[in-house]
Amino acid sequence: MTPLTLDRLLQIGDLFRRDMERAFAGTALTPARVHLLWVVHHAGPSTQRELAEACGVSPRNITGLLDALERSGHVRRVPHPSDRRAVLVRLTDDAVAMMSRMQIEHADLDEALLSAVAPDERAAVERGIAAIAERLEVLVARAEGRPS
Repeated sequence: MTPLTLDRLLQIGDLFRRDMERAFAGTALTPARVHLLWVVHHAGPSTQRELAEACGVSPRNITGLLDALERSGHVRRVPHPSDRRAVLVRLTDDAVAMMSRMQIEHADLDEALLSAVAPDERAAVERGIAAIAERLEVLVARAEGRPS
């Protein structure tokens, strides 16, 4: 029996999860913590509320993630320049270097994965993946009762 597209997507998701677990084994990093670092790396210094929204987690959850990342030396909280009640979360220099390396590794992996596809078919594959991701986002939002 030919696997469904969904079966292949689930397989890909599992392979990415396993690779991430392997890459961060023995460190204080978890998938949720790496995702948060990725968000800060791309968004720049952000408030905890902004990070909670961007990561789709509760303020309490983001506090726990940030506490762990602060203890492991990946982030620091600094006073907000214009709001004395707020703090900004910044990556440490070591975390910036790590995330920059990770960004290069992502680009390399992207190229390695796309090399499995004939060059004249890559654009269609990329459009198809984007369309599937957009559709799944809509379906998940509807299932959660959010506007799609």
